Amino acid sequence: MTDRRAGRPRSLARRLVVLAAGWSLAVLVVAGFAMTHQFQKAALNRFDRDLSELREGLFSQAMIDPDGGVSIPDSIDQRAQRSLSGKYWQVDTLLANGSFEPEVRSRSLDEYLLAPPPRSMPIKPGKPVFYDTQGPLNKPLRVTAYLGKLEEDAQRRTLVFMAAEDRSPLDSDARRFAYTAATALVILMMGLIAAIIVQVRIGLEPLFALSRDVAKVRKGETDQVTGEYPSEIAPLADELNALLAHNQEVVERQRTHVGNLAHALKTPLSVMLAESQAQPGALAEVVNRQALAMQGHVEHHLRRARAAARSQGQRERTQLSPVIDELARTLERIFQDKGVVIDWDAPDDVFFQGEKQDLLEIVGNVMENACKWARRHVRVVAAEAGPRRLIVTIEDDGPGLPPGQREAVLKRGERLDELTPGSGLGLSIVEELAKAYEGSIRLEAASLGGLQVTITLPRAET
Repeated sequence: MTDRRAGRPRSLARRLVVLAAGWSLAVLVVAGFAMTHQFQKAALNRFDRDLSELREGLFSQAMIDPDGGVSIPDSIDQRAQRSLSGKYWQVDTLLANGSFEPEVRSRSLDEYLLAPPPRSMPIKPGKPVFYDTQGPLNKPLRVTAYLGKLEEDAQRRTLVFMAAEDRSPLDSDARRFAYTAATALVILMMGLIAAIIVQVRIGLEPLFALSRDVAKVRKGETDQVTGEYPSEIAPLADELNALLAHNQEVVERQRTHVGNLAHALKTPLSVMLAESQAQPGALAEVVNRQALAMQGHVEHHLRRARAAARSQGQRERTQLSPVIDELARTLERIFQDKGVVIDWDAPDDVFFQGEKQDLLEIVGNVMENACKWARRHVRVVAAEAGPRRLIVTIEDDGPGLPPGQREAVLKRGERLDELTPGSGLGLSIVEELAKAYEGSIRLEAASLGGLQVTITLPRAET
């Protein structure tokens, strides 16, 4: 049964593609974030190592001036000598109250000062810290700080050695890597989706082939599902063939029962009719009339049972144009004394989903009735009426029927003109046969002036 709940794929192929694509997308997104994070982490580690070298150089080359100040040689880092170059260093004294007092800084800082470590990141002797802050010109800085004391410092001050560098290039490289990785992953995702679609199509091809074979059975092109299927689908094909064989057996059994019933009832009725005709009288007349009625009922129900049994199979298909052509030629010969002309039109690609005999009986009864009542002209048009339906329209130029009498002629044995030959069963038989095929019959006024009968029947796909 098709799952029509919102958000659920209705197609098996679509479901497989969506699930595989969704899982692949999740994996690729996680992989993209993981790669970007690892790149940023590795780049930041390299960045911090360079800063650590500068910080260690500051501590190792720091000296105490004769006047007690701290001095750093100019050779510590050439970039730190250029104004606002992006490479900075600074040495502060950590006061007892926890504040910082600048001692010396690189020329590159100009009038700016490096921000000390935040209070949320307490600095401890022997354990350097790394943090981010805003630097000159509001550039993002990466800073490392280290607590240390110089042996020659008579004041035994606790000094904070800070080295910093503009991290804009690092952030730019990280963004560039993220963009490149995202682009590559999107291309990879598109390739994976295409591969998944191809894989699903190839993997489900046996199911599509089975569907096509079942459609051929339904159209009447073959009696069984044929073809070589994978081991997972072969049991399904075997079960379908077994079901088709069982249905065909049921249909044949019904036909056999119908034939047996016809043979069993027709002979006694024929004997009763023969005896009633051989011995005239009031009783014989009653017996003859009732036997004829019984015979009509038997023919009616046998015909309906046969049509119902045939419609169960739904594997027969009959082309309309040859049947209508055959009926038109025959009826024109039968009614040649009236000079009846039958114009008909039926496309060659329209097929009735049923047996030829039933189509002959359905269309033939209506065409014969039209010829009986027509003055000279009968028109028959067949056409498609939807994906699985067809219509046959039969009209004549006769006197027609008032709207109030159209339903009456569909009743069994109903005749509106006793002078016209017939048993009154024609249109009722047509209606019963059409209903057995889940069709219908409709009577209305014809453009030719007489009666128009429209028959709707199941259409076989070409």
